[in-house]
Amino acid sequence: MDRFASSKVRSFGTSVFAEMSRLATEHDAVNLGQGFPDFAGPEFAKEAAKRAIDADLNQYAISHGHPRLRRAIATAYGSRYGHEIDAEREITVASGATEVIFDAIQAFVGPGDELIAFEPFYDSYAAATTLAGGEFKPLRLRAPDWSFDPDELRALITPRTRVLLLNTPHNPTGKIFTRAELDIISALAIEHDLLVLADEVYDRILYHGAEHIPIAHLPGMWERTLSINSTGKTFSMTGWKVGYATGPAPLNAALRAVHQFVTFATATPFQEAMAEAIEYAETSDYYAQLAAEYDERRILLARALSEADYDVFPIAGSYFLMADVADRGFDSDVAFCRWLVSEVRIAAVPPSAFYLNPDTAPLHARFCFAKRTDTLLEAASRLKSSMSAAH
Repeated sequence: MDRFASSKVRSFGTSVFAEMSRLATEHDAVNLGQGFPDFAGPEFAKEAAKRAIDADLNQYAISHGHPRLRRAIATAYGSRYGHEIDAEREITVASGATEVIFDAIQAFVGPGDELIAFEPFYDSYAAATTLAGGEFKPLRLRAPDWSFDPDELRALITPRTRVLLLNTPHNPTGKIFTRAELDIISALAIEHDLLVLADEVYDRILYHGAEHIPIAHLPGMWERTLSINSTGKTFSMTGWKVGYATGPAPLNAALRAVHQFVTFATATPFQEAMAEAIEYAETSDYYAQLAAEYDERRILLARALSEADYDVFPIAGSYFLMADVADRGFDSDVAFCRWLVSEVRIAAVPPSAFYLNPDTAPLHARFCFAKRTDTLLEAASRLKSSMSAAH
């Protein structure tokens, strides 16, 4: 890395995700590593974007979000949760949920401040904390149910702790935090006057009748919670980069103070299109169909992995499956994933990348099933062939 790069940036290194994507291309592998769909998003959203462009909605939007989109988000939120929010003051739109996360951490974490997050964690959390000058403190979730020890959480909190970051449904484990777990987290947040950042981008992708409970709605939590979401996940348009935050006006004001100097505004025609998409989804069966189609994909991939003798952990949400690979004879999940992509020609992600100290991570592999059925069937065929070769 260039000698002019700051010490913060030098600490990041090269992402293992980039390596796995490169190897997938090199070996013509079925790529189940990349965390985004390989299928088209809904036609109604694409047509709405075309109309917005043709209507010349192509200049800067209001920095904190196109009004129609914020109104659509507020209406959908109120309908789903029975909690009315102010579209002008309590919603901020940014260029993807990752930008919202970054902006929020810069807004609420300063030099020497601590941020606690559950491990494994989406890798941007630690990077954004480092760039804010803060200290990232992980609390480990433990398989097979991905539970955490409340006493360990309490012990992590110090007078310098400012933020607790909660991701539910959780990437990469697929865990949904229970009401009992949320009660523990909220009680500690109130006791120690912590802000909670709730990353809820998979809140529409749920299985087995699972319920997503926003921690913001627990007693005493609204005023100290900023909830983050993504239209890209909900409408399978990750490349449009339209994310948003909901929460009380003072927290949104701090978020906007950073956002204005990061991207300033998100692409106007895509915001208009997502407003239309949300309005359409509210009057149709779109959300139920989304969850049902993902459930079919989940079942297909889980069966293929199980038939190839992988122990697959159950999930309640998101579009990832985790498999135990400890019995495969590799000394690390990275080594396993390199073998899988070169020999079986299937790309997966080594979850050690989601741990602060990768050497301490359990030997698992993460598979993304946000893929076309034929993609998953080809992966199943290659897994079956690998089993035949092994015998």
